[in-house]
Amino acid sequence: MDLMLKGKTAAVVGGTRGIGRAIAELLIAEGCNVSICARSQDGVDDAVAALSSGEARVRGTALDASDAKAQADWINDTAEAFGGLDILIANTSAMNLANDEAAWNASFQVDMMATFHGAEAAIPHLKNAEAGAMVFIASIAALHTPGGPKPYGAMKAAVLNYAKGLARSLAPDGIRVNAVSPGNIYFKEGVWGRTEANNPDFFKQQVAANPLGRMGTPEEVARAALFLASPAASFVSGTNLLVDGALTLGVQY
Repeated sequence: MDLMLKGKTAAVVGGTRGIGRAIAELLIAEGCNVSICARSQDGVDDAVAALSSGEARVRGTALDASDAKAQADWINDTAEAFGGLDILIANTSAMNLANDEAAWNASFQVDMMATFHGAEAAIPHLKNAEAGAMVFIASIAALHTPGGPKPYGAMKAAVLNYAKGLARSLAPDGIRVNAVSPGNIYFKEGVWGRTEANNPDFFKQQVAANPLGRMGTPEEVARAALFLASPAASFVSGTNLLVDGALTLGVQY
């Protein structure tokens, strides 16, 4: 299936590793121009060097996504450099599982407000796109609460609510907004890679808990995000797509 992404421009928040990196790689493979951002300058430089091949153009900026001005400047610079913006991928999280005020405040700023500020900066550009789209990376933690209250799950639930409301309000402008909620996704530098090294018994329990008998990969999440971001999903907006191997027990309504 042709995703009709060739020649479009995408901005990927958190695009140097894991899910964000996989999304950037697949966008480039589809012929998109891609701009990535992340906190680490070294990480950005390494990712841009690795991603820069073929016809697609790649650029990167080191910034803190919770800094509203820095993120807006990056999005505006991306649109100026590439002659517009078609897609925003909001992939940022503090990954806070603690239950103290500092963790809740950090999660609010990074998971929720960084997504909000990125969307607000992107909207004027997406209104000028032929098929503007936003995809927010959430989590199955938004849909259930194992182990009690956690800021990570609560803020991802807020992101889902925000995505749905934004999808309805931006529909008259031709902008689609969707979310992807990954389950347990394994890559060596990620949470589950570290868990495998530091707590192998718990890691094995979590692998066994999935009906498919394994964890997912960043590329599997990226494929879902690309479809939702693409004109191939032209009548899909306001949805949350689970990529979890049937791990989640609940039914979405």
